[in-house]
Amino acid sequence: MNRKVEQGDATRAHLVATGIALFTERGFAGTSTTEIVRRAGVTRGALYHHFADKEELFAACYTEVQKDLYARCAAASAVPGGHAARIDAGAQAFLDACLEPRVQRILLREGPLVLGRERSLRFDDPHCARRLLRAALTAAARDGLLPAEHAEPMAHALYGALDQAGNVIAAADDPAAERKRMGAAITDLIAALLGANRP
Repeated sequence: MNRKVEQGDATRAHLVATGIALFTERGFAGTSTTEIVRRAGVTRGALYHHFADKEELFAACYTEVQKDLYARCAAASAVPGGHAARIDAGAQAFLDACLEPRVQRILLREGPLVLGRERSLRFDDPHCARRLLRAALTAAARDGLLPAEHAEPMAHALYGALDQAGNVIAAADDPAAERKRMGAAITDLIAALLGANRP
């Protein structure tokens, strides 16, 4: 890779990191492109070289936060045990992340408003944790823990429960206490769905 391309990639990554910080602090509407370029220490031309507008930058920030969450859920779910234990471990990692301001603001609250909720209803986003759920539930279905035709609908339903739990955690007066309460409920939900002592 030549030096010019490396510099361009570094500038883009810096703009995304700056965008994540600002969108977390101020939200999409409260963040101006003027503040983005000032905070990043780049020209307006550099911003528009990499992103067509503020919404495109926000989409890149959303993807970056989502990729990190996906990686953490995938790592957490790689535990010994049955299907229920693995799915629950990934779900608990998701709920842990919902305590973080950037996940709360960018993924849970602002993402659906800025980018549209339809984006979160499909499986074509390679970094959405919903794909992990579908894969895990499909594997559970192969082992006879639920009907094969229920794996995809159940992935939507369980992800919806996690998303709602995350929003409740984010809005709680005591987020840590709410995280604990929601985590216990999700564990029970997954156990009831798949059977805690089944393979």
